[in-house]
Amino acid sequence: MKHLLNLLAAIALLVWGTHLVRTGVLRVFGANLRTLLASGMRNRFTAALSGIGVTALVQSSTATSLMTSSFVGQGLIALPAALAVMRGADIGTALMSVLFSTDLSWLSPLFIFVGVVLSITRPASPAGRFGRVLIGLGLMLLALRLVVEATGPLFESAAMRAVLASISSDVLLEVTIGAAFAVVAYSSLAVVLLVAAMASSAVVPLDVALGLVLGANLGSGVLAVLTTAKSEIAVRQVTVGNLIFKLLGVAVAIPFIDLYLAHARPYMADATQLVVLYHLAFNVVVSIGFIGLTGWVAGLVKRLMPVPKQSSSTSRPQHLDPSALSTPSLAISNAAREALHQADIVETMLIGMLNVIRHNDLRLADELRKLDDTVDRLYSDIKYYLTKISREALGEEESKRWTDIISFTINMEQVGDIIERVIID
Repeated sequence: MKHLLNLLAAIALLVWGTHLVRTGVLRVFGANLRTLLASGMRNRFTAALSGIGVTALVQSSTATSLMTSSFVGQGLIALPAALAVMRGADIGTALMSVLFSTDLSWLSPLFIFVGVVLSITRPASPAGRFGRVLIGLGLMLLALRLVVEATGPLFESAAMRAVLASISSDVLLEVTIGAAFAVVAYSSLAVVLLVAAMASSAVVPLDVALGLVLGANLGSGVLAVLTTAKSEIAVRQVTVGNLIFKLLGVAVAIPFIDLYLAHARPYMADATQLVVLYHLAFNVVVSIGFIGLTGWVAGLVKRLMPVPKQSSSTSRPQHLDPSALSTPSLAISNAAREALHQADIVETMLIGMLNVIRHNDLRLADELRKLDDTVDRLYSDIKYYLTKISREALGEEESKRWTDIISFTINMEQVGDIIERVIID
């Protein structure tokens, strides 16, 4: 029981470390990451490169998927370009798994010490938020060492070996378990690193480890779909298209697991390298091989999930995507766009007010009063959306934007009330 608790604690520490790194990088570089993504949309290949760069920093293809999906939902980029970004994002995650698979545990105390010092001494500054990233990196490296130390004694038991033997007979079961782990851990990177550590300790056979890696890749796609389940259809199209690519890739890769082991084993004795390089090779081959299919998959997704025609009604929020709340800089941008939507309605009311005054148009006056109700409703929705964004997760510039948006929406709501009173009088 003690060894099992040690393993579970090490896994939890690994997952928490990846969470700290992801959220820390988004807090420090959130706006710059969005700019990097947007600037790489000239063609499919530059889009993929921007996906590699952003994901290498964030260490989460899911976070990249949410940012990209939000861009599509706002009409800033086309669906094929977004799918190309996700091909690069998968490579970025795989590159990070290769980096962390090397024995860097000696850096763990240094990262944690420096990170804690920065976080405590300068908590509200970019240096303090970067300290959070260092703490996450240190915890990840420490957790990987603890996983290796905990798996040895635990998996010496006959019962555990019998369980592992039953898994090794069914590759679909391996893929399913790997996918479930990735969803529960909210990180395919953490699962791949865990599997690599277990393979290096001979806890799981290599063929089982590779099946779990394929499942982790599939699980990251499922996780993105679940995260955006309540978002608008244009946003969900990206995650569903990404999942289709992953399903195709896993289906193609399963028959070649034994072939990879037969050719790679003579050159790589280290099980950890075998696992993480398989993860990298899988994503590189799938991304390069399938990047030409982004247009076809985009068309398929649009047929499966057609975007309904926009209603002429402006009464509902158009940009307040709940899935973006985990990326504060993105959520701030969504709130700003919704505030502009509110301002457009107020402008319509101003123009209409002049016609009411000049022509005593009672029907138009009634419509303008309804628009004021819409302005009030949007104000409440924007304010509620902003309150769900953690202020601690915002940098100095983003905190100022948060305050500016609140002030702007209050002013728009007051202007709407003034127009309504003028019309009534």
